[in-house]
Amino acid sequence: MDLLVIGDANPDVIVSGAPRQPAFGQREELVESGRLVLGGSGAITACGAARLGLRTAFVGRVGADPAGAFVLDELTRRGVDVSACVVDPDAPTALTVVLADGADRAILTASGCLDRLTTADVPAGLLRDAAHVHVSSYFLQPGLADGLPALFRQARSTSLDTNDDPSGRWEGLDELLAVTGLLLPNDREALRLAGEDDLPAAVRRLAATGTTPVVKCGRDGALTIDGGELVSVPAREARVVDTVGAGDSFNAGLLAARHRGLGVRRSLEIAVACGTLSTRAAGGTAAQPTWEDVTA
Repeated sequence: MDLLVIGDANPDVIVSGAPRQPAFGQREELVESGRLVLGGSGAITACGAARLGLRTAFVGRVGADPAGAFVLDELTRRGVDVSACVVDPDAPTALTVVLADGADRAILTASGCLDRLTTADVPAGLLRDAAHVHVSSYFLQPGLADGLPALFRQARSTSLDTNDDPSGRWEGLDELLAVTGLLLPNDREALRLAGEDDLPAAVRRLAATGTTPVVKCGRDGALTIDGGELVSVPAREARVVDTVGAGDSFNAGLLAARHRGLGVRRSLEIAVACGTLSTRAAGGTAAQPTWEDVTA
C-alpha cells in the first residue's frame, strides 16, 4: 500500500441553508437542501488519496448496522481497501449532522464506536507494508490515541490531522508529535495546539516539537516551515458550493504530492488545489479531483 489511513468514518447528513438558531418547540423549518454522504476525516482523506492514484487502505470501526454498511460500500466504491476495517457488533456507527450556512458550519457528532478503535485493530502486516501512515481525528478516538506513539515508531513515515478537540483541552500530544512526520491542522487548530495567538509563531512552536506542521488556512491558502523558513502558498479562486471535507482533500493532495517526490512548495500548491476543487459539490468526496485535474 502507498497509504494506510487509520481513523474515523461515518455517514454525514449535510443540511444546507440551516438557520443559525434552529427553532425548538416542535416547529418545522424548511432548508435549502439535505444530503446523505460519506463523512469522517479519515474516510474522506482515504477517498481523496485513492482518487489521486494512491493505493490506499483504511482501518477504522463501524457498527453492524445499515450506516456501517453504507460507509464500507462508499469507501470500496471509491477504490479504498477496507478489508481490515472492524465491524463492531456492540456499538453503532458514528453519525454526523452538518448544519451548513454558507462557508460556515456547525457539526454535531454521535461518536458511536469511534472511541473503541485501538492500535490493536491495525494488522501488523498492513502497517509494515504501508509506505505512509496517516491518522485522523485524534481527539475523537482516545482508545487509538494511547497506542499511537508506539505505532508511529514502527511506520516508515507518518502524518496526523488531529481535527477539533470537543473538550477544548488540546492536551496529550507531546510524545506523539515527537514521532510525527507531518502535522496537518487548520489555522484555528494550530493556534490551539501551540497555545499561541499568532500563526507564524504557532508554526515555529509546533515545529520545535519535532514534527513539520502544514497548516490549512482556508481563503489564505496554506503555510508550513522548511529549513527554518516559513513557506506559504495562496488560495485558488473558486465558486464554493460546500466546504465540508476540504481540509481532508487537502491532506490527500499533500500526501499524494509527497509520495511522488515533489518539493515543499509544489506539494503545498497541489494540496491547496485539491482542497479547493473539492468544494465544487456538496459533501467531502463528490468533487475530489484526479491527479490530472490538479496538474493540468
